[in-house]
Amino acid sequence: MNPTQHLSFVRCDMTQFEALAAMYARSVEKLQRTVNYPKWNDDHPSRAYIEASIRRGEQFVCLGNGEVCGAAVLSEDPEGRYDLVNWSRNLQQGEYLVIHILAVAPGYERTGVGGFLGNQSIAYAKAQGYRAVRLDVLPENLPAIRLYRSRGFMCAGRHELMRNIAGIPMFELYELNLQTRESPR
Repeated sequence: MNPTQHLSFVRCDMTQFEALAAMYARSVEKLQRTVNYPKWNDDHPSRAYIEASIRRGEQFVCLGNGEVCGAAVLSEDPEGRYDLVNWSRNLQQGEYLVIHILAVAPGYERTGVGGFLGNQSIAYAKAQGYRAVRLDVLPENLPAIRLYRSRGFMCAGRHELMRNIAGIPMFELYELNLQTRESPR
């Protein structure tokens, strides 16, 4: 049996806010007890960031067995200087979708939820007519890098994104170019 066959990927609404915020909090707690690859903390992802993402329609959740087992923000905003990166295609903001704060809930690791979130994010980008999916990770975040590479993402190098985050000077950038109609979005 495929463990991901009963998962759903939906745009989050405010009725799911508390469950989603709790899932991210549990994820941060676990990361801080083990290996904190993304260097998340109590300030990121914050409840305010999650709520704002929901209100903008950018927060998505993975539901399984009636609970939030993963989540990601899908946005046109890179939240940093993606224009400084030497991407394989010269696209303007709005022509690509950016994946932010993708997380798998503690207890759901290694069950296919991360791959499901990656696949659904790519499918969403294609359905919306984006020409690429882009993202950034910390260079030492090997689990995330393996996930994205397994989905066909290619590294576009390491760069300072001018985010002014203490202790995080460089990010590793990834992109997946999509075959789309050359019509405007």
